[in-house]
Amino acid sequence: MSTIVDHQIEYAARNHDLVMPYIATQLNPASYDITLGDKVLVENMAGEWVEHSLPYTLQPGEFVLLSSREYFNIPEYMEAQVQLKSSRAREGYEHLLAGYIDPGFSGNITLEVKNVKRYGTLPLVASMRLCQIRFMKVDMPCRKSYKETGHYMYNKGVHKSKVNLFGVPY
Repeated sequence: MSTIVDHQIEYAARNHDLVMPYIATQLNPASYDITLGDKVLVENMAGEWVEHSLPYTLQPGEFVLLSSREYFNIPEYMEAQVQLKSSRAREGYEHLLAGYIDPGFSGNITLEVKNVKRYGTLPLVASMRLCQIRFMKVDMPCRKSYKETGHYMYNKGVHKSKVNLFGVPY
């Protein structure tokens, strides 16, 4: 497995729709910045997810689900990893460790975000750069790609979990 770099990301975005829309200023040496869409799922007092529009103020300790503005098409010869931008971590944002993307995935990426500050709130604004995505080539093709096995294929917008505790779809 090897990480692809800026000119490879740009080529795949421009010629194979790896990232849509592709914006050159979001390209880094070996990653691409992910920006927020315009919706957030917030847990209410009954434990149910309620959709709100951004902007939204994230309270200390609060956990929400967000979506990437970008739509990704991960080819079957790549995998990807979403990571929080270090500047956002220094401000108190946390992206939970659910950032792995299988070969063959297409869709918006749901981001699991928490405010780890004790007292201060954090803003969530549409188009803010929160995370970055790194793309890696896999050593050999999968027997079955995410196109055949995934529960979140072609998702648009933000989505809550679609499987129970045993991985069975609801």
